[in-house]
Amino acid sequence: MTGWRPALLIAWRDALRHRGRSALVLVMISLPVLAVTAAAVVLKTADVTGAESTERVMGAADARVRTEGRGPVVQGLDPSGGEWGQVGEMDWENPPTEADVRAVLGADARLVPFSTSWTRVRLGERVVDVTTAGVDLADPVAAGLFDLEEGRLPRAPGEVVANPPMLEKGLALGDDLVIGDTTLTVVGVGRDATAYDRPVLLGAVDDLPVDGDNVREWLVDSGPVTWSQVRELNQVGVLVTSRAVLADPPDLASTAEQMGYDTGADEVYAVIALIVVMALIEVVLLAGPAFAVGARRHARTLALIAACGGTPGQARRVILAGGVVLGLVASGLGLVLGVVVGWLLLPLAQRFNGEWFGPFELPWPYLAAIVAFGIVSALLAAAVPAWLASRQDVVAVLAGRRGDRRPRASTPIAGLVLVAIGTAASAYGAATSDNGRGGVWIAASAVVSVLGMILVVPVVVSFVARLAGRLPLTARYAARDAARHRTRTVPAVAAVAATVAGVVALGIANASDQLGNERTYQPQAEIGTGRLSWSPEVVSGEAPPDAGATWDRIEDVVRTVAPGVETQPMRGMDESVTGETYTSAYVDTGADNEGPGVSWCCTTVAVADSAQEAGVSGDAAALMDSALGEGRAVVFADAEASLTEVTLHRETWRQTGTEPERTDEDRLTAQVVPWDTDGVSAPAQVVLPTRLADDLAIPVVATSLRLTGDLDEAAETRLRESVEGSIAGSYVYVERGYQRPAEAVVTLLVLGVLGGVLMLGGTLTATFLALADARPDLATLSAVGAAPRTRRRVAAAYALVVGTVGALLGAAIGFIPGIAISRPLTSVSIIGAPEQGPFLDVPWLLIAVIVLALPLLTAAVVGLTARSRLPLVARLD
Repeated sequence: MTGWRPALLIAWRDALRHRGRSALVLVMISLPVLAVTAAAVVLKTADVTGAESTERVMGAADARVRTEGRGPVVQGLDPSGGEWGQVGEMDWENPPTEADVRAVLGADARLVPFSTSWTRVRLGERVVDVTTAGVDLADPVAAGLFDLEEGRLPRAPGEVVANPPMLEKGLALGDDLVIGDTTLTVVGVGRDATAYDRPVLLGAVDDLPVDGDNVREWLVDSGPVTWSQVRELNQVGVLVTSRAVLADPPDLASTAEQMGYDTGADEVYAVIALIVVMALIEVVLLAGPAFAVGARRHARTLALIAACGGTPGQARRVILAGGVVLGLVASGLGLVLGVVVGWLLLPLAQRFNGEWFGPFELPWPYLAAIVAFGIVSALLAAAVPAWLASRQDVVAVLAGRRGDRRPRASTPIAGLVLVAIGTAASAYGAATSDNGRGGVWIAASAVVSVLGMILVVPVVVSFVARLAGRLPLTARYAARDAARHRTRTVPAVAAVAATVAGVVALGIANASDQLGNERTYQPQAEIGTGRLSWSPEVVSGEAPPDAGATWDRIEDVVRTVAPGVETQPMRGMDESVTGETYTSAYVDTGADNEGPGVSWCCTTVAVADSAQEAGVSGDAAALMDSALGEGRAVVFADAEASLTEVTLHRETWRQTGTEPERTDEDRLTAQVVPWDTDGVSAPAQVVLPTRLADDLAIPVVATSLRLTGDLDEAAETRLRESVEGSIAGSYVYVERGYQRPAEAVVTLLVLGVLGGVLMLGGTLTATFLALADARPDLATLSAVGAAPRTRRRVAAAYALVVGTVGALLGAAIGFIPGIAISRPLTSVSIIGAPEQGPFLDVPWLLIAVIVLALPLLTAAVVGLTARSRLPLVARLD
């Protein structure tokens, strides 16, 4: 019996003969292969980068160039996605010109004007955000940017084409719409190359807005633009997306060096490797008991081979061949089904992506690696049973006894050492989380800890067997049988433990994150009060509606739908967009970050003549009333300070400008009011009395309504539905303190369900395999007078041993990375927060369900479904 051919034939016939066990292994291995294959297909199809993206970025042009300012810049391969940065000072008012571009690309280079931006368009009663692209679609270089489906392309100024999402907003072919001072007519409908669900308009450059007064873009028709030409254009401030560069990109490291950042590839590869290793461990442990039982079934055959002169290597090949056969079949089946599932999921996945997917694509290198993963996992699952089968006691097996050898004493010591190393690595990762690589250390420590735990499992199982002396017969039998047949018990216990460790670690991380969110939550108002704000939805060039009439209408609606709610108008500086300009403001204490920190909430400058009018009560009200009565500004700060003056900066900006058109600075006599009201944010940075606002010629408008009184959830719902439904741009907010988001609860539920399913699957699989392996012993028990229900009790007890031991070990190991990851996850400093991290929270209910309830549930399921009567099996003495 030489070579692999006989071993493979034996394995194939054995797989067909024991279809149940073979199907179990196929499911264990093919499911992860299927899932990862489907995900890889969807991600590869959705990823439109490099040469595949050129048509979307530049149509049929050789390059797309953009200028924003004059000065050296650095860029990545595709700066159109924001991958660029400036080096030194930039002259934003004097950007590079066409002459600068032609000086590098050649005098005969043709530059076709191009622009991209966004704007707001009124369609009936609705105001819609629209992405715009200005280009001559009739020019050959624009081919591919838009696929016309109905109508025609623009031929004259004032004509545009739209995509279907734009028509879904209420527009139709032939309709007119107004952008700024320009009336445009929709003459065509079709698919934009990039946007899937965003409204898009394309037309002449002069008809559509641009990103800024200093921004210029062109599509270049000049022949291939090389990376050296890109670098040369970067020196004068020109950003270039080159078709030739995307098709044949330079070395990523040199690009990253030019950009001045680390690619992060090492960390990404490390995380991927850790995920693969953990998945491999889980699959191997789940499939391991099946191969162990198979090896047990072959024990007599292997003993006969050894008795006839067979070598241990030949015995190992018989068991490993089973891994090869089942691994190949499972991987092939998972691959085919994964590709089909991925193809079927593409339409669903497209709905959640704002950009069009590329053509259906199979990532062959990744698929090959996934298939290799399946084969390797099957081989690893069969490796330990194969090794043990080659070392069995031939005489004992031929005599009908078990031939397992005693485990090495050094194995648990090595496991404890690995657990200690994992704990130390977790602590190091938590302590060094600020350098950005702590997460990798913590993830690696989890793998090391799980591996160490696997080596400790045999000792724990043996220890449980020793403690079972005073237990009832069935429990004592199950515990000792589990210890006696460690080749199938250890993988089952370890699989349960690895699952529980992952659930516990993720549960602690999630619970700690939510605790951090709760402790750092900053209320925007007093608990039980609310705020109703309104911002007019207008488009460029459109006069806003009358604010006074709108607020009167809002108050009427509030009184009608919620008569128990009282309203109090809040006033402040007008910072809304007027025409093409808007005004912003900020307060400078002049303290160089060493004085009081200015509080901030919903507005910069509020106007009030009393603390009550500003919605302030308590100890701060008296100090505030005194200051406002004397005509002084009130500044809210997080500590008392000897501050008597502040500077109010007001800047007027154009929407497309890069510098403020006007700056006003007013030095104000101020009164600092310490603000520390249980984390509630102050009503504004500064509050001015009405007379001081008038003296400074500050435009004062109503900014919101303060809501008090009967604000239960039903009243809040009525207000939101009525006000937001009838007045565009309105928003209702009621402060109820921190509310745990639904996704956090769902995450814990998913963790519990996923952990429960994996734990139940692993325990049930191992239990029924063990019962199949122990049929001769159980049949003998029946023959000597054991009641039929004894086998059910043995089965339930075995499931309880496997589930409980695995759950307890897994919970202990899961605490290591769970506690470690909570530190970097909750250590983010939030200015003004009531508390600062790190935070730690343990979801004891989730852990109790996983560790205590699930083993009991598994035992009950096994006890109810196990066969109670078996035929007598002859045994040899």
